[in-house]
Amino acid sequence: MDLGPRGSRVVELREALQQISDIRQQMARSEVFRGYRSLIVGCSGLLGVLAALLQPVWVRSPEEDLGRYLMLWVGVAVINVSIAGVELLVRVRDVGPGHARDLTRLAVEQFLPCLVVGALLTLCVSLFATSVAWMLPGLWCFIFGLGIFASYRLLPSAIVWSGVYYVFCGCICLRFGQGSHAFSPWLMGVSFGGGQMLSAGILYWTLERNDAS
Repeated sequence: MDLGPRGSRVVELREALQQISDIRQQMARSEVFRGYRSLIVGCSGLLGVLAALLQPVWVRSPEEDLGRYLMLWVGVAVINVSIAGVELLVRVRDVGPGHARDLTRLAVEQFLPCLVVGALLTLCVSLFATSVAWMLPGLWCFIFGLGIFASYRLLPSAIVWSGVYYVFCGCICLRFGQGSHAFSPWLMGVSFGGGQMLSAGILYWTLERNDAS
């Protein structure tokens, strides 16, 4: 069907806009995302350590009170995600529409699936498989590590060591977090607290150190 000169111009305009959008997406994938700040990431690690210190007081017997244990660590996760989310929203508002916003959206899209999977896994274990709940710290580490690996193309290349750290901690948690060591507060304190502090150090050293000097 002949669209005529006007119809052809409309089609060409749509194709040009699509090409511009594709170019912007490709540029976003090739740049380093600077929206994750070392201070926020480091504070999330400190919060994990504080939660590990609080756990023996707040949850005296995690095996018998799994709900209270999950309330503590899911609460830590929710607080950290909320703080990071607010930071990203502020960043998007400040930069306005354009390439920086595309980069932020791409970063969120790459890391969000691991959060959703982690939440669903926790829900299923707490409702249907409490006998294997001792595995949660190790599984959380694996999922978080995969989230970092999924995002590393937008982050400094050294961030891959944070992913390696989480996966290693996941193996340690599954190997030694059984029996009398199940639900030990330092399974999460060392894994999450240490992993976030390592990530904060990498972000500062590779992205922020030169800006601060």
